[in-house]
Amino acid sequence: MRNIFTLMLFAVCGIVSAQQAASDSSSITLLFMGDIMGHQSQIESAYDKTTTSYNYNSVFAGVSSIISNADYAIANLEVTLAGKPYTGYPRFSSPDELAVGCKNAGIDVLLTANNHSCDRAEKGVVRTVKVLDSLKILRTGSFIDSADRVANNLLILEKRGIRVGVLNYTFSINGLSAPKKAIVNRIDTAVIFRDIDSCANKNLDKLVVALHWGDEYVSHPGKYQKKIANYLFNKGVDIIIGSHPHVVQTLRYQPAKDTIKERFIAYSLGNFVSNQRTRKRDGGLMVQLKLTKEGSNVSISDYGYHLTWVDKTITGSINYNILSCSKHEANNYIGLSPESKTKLKQFVKDTRELFASDNILHKEVKYLKKEKIDSAQFVSRMSKCCIISNGVAGL
Repeated sequence: MRNIFTLMLFAVCGIVSAQQAASDSSSITLLFMGDIMGHQSQIESAYDKTTTSYNYNSVFAGVSSIISNADYAIANLEVTLAGKPYTGYPRFSSPDELAVGCKNAGIDVLLTANNHSCDRAEKGVVRTVKVLDSLKILRTGSFIDSADRVANNLLILEKRGIRVGVLNYTFSINGLSAPKKAIVNRIDTAVIFRDIDSCANKNLDKLVVALHWGDEYVSHPGKYQKKIANYLFNKGVDIIIGSHPHVVQTLRYQPAKDTIKERFIAYSLGNFVSNQRTRKRDGGLMVQLKLTKEGSNVSISDYGYHLTWVDKTITGSINYNILSCSKHEANNYIGLSPESKTKLKQFVKDTRELFASDNILHKEVKYLKKEKIDSAQFVSRMSKCCIISNGVAGL
């Protein structure tokens, strides 16, 4: 099935700060990030021999102002927190300090249903959940047992009278044995439809479904993704956020029209942080949605995306830093090595060309020129706009 999208040109409203959006008494902001991974070199880079402990705070420092300014910041945790031995690919188990670093950066929610959820079997699923709960990080996607799923499958984010539900599912657990008691949500439309139906009496203003799906390293969504997306939108889902391909895939926004509800989908946000260094895999998107309430109706009043890129530097030790691409563009790439500058520019070029070629209505969050590198002020502008009357864009 194909959905008809009328792509509308949004007016540029000038300078809007994240603080202003968050303080709006009738609005909330959601910020979605891609895959947080934990390859072996990432684990080693976080280790401090002096204190014999791990610390990930510096990894997120370059984007922490963006993250902390959202009402709810949500990311995909694509590792287990299963304890020692700490290992990277193919069976991930990262130090608990990775989750601490996420929390310190302002991440409120970690999604845990992905193909690596069972890397350390049932004990890993359970311990990951318990660590997140101990840190008071909100979560959904995997559960200690059926009772935990009943209590926590639908994650409700509420602020300023706006209620947003979040559900999370994965296409695979890499062929590993399913836990006996613990549960990892799988993409099964019958199960998902039952979960959606159970939301009917929750007084939700918007329902978000986060899906771990698609083909790795492919920049365009496949037929399977589009088919599932159509099923979910037709079932009443408002927003779909995708992960797993480890590269950025396309975005879609459909304004409300006639009997069709407004819809937003990001097929894949790419990597938020990883050790994948090849072209297109070394960066990702942070997608920001502003939900505004007018009377009893809540709609997406604005949205935009931040391009992020992971800088890996080796100066005696290895360091990983998530960077705002536009922030470094505006500041003439200060602090980056020639190699990092070249790779960041290539990622930006590839992503902007992808979005332009697919005729997507999109707005990139760009920083003002001459702005200090650590400033949180941003201007939401269109990098390129397209108007298509009666355009066809299948989900």
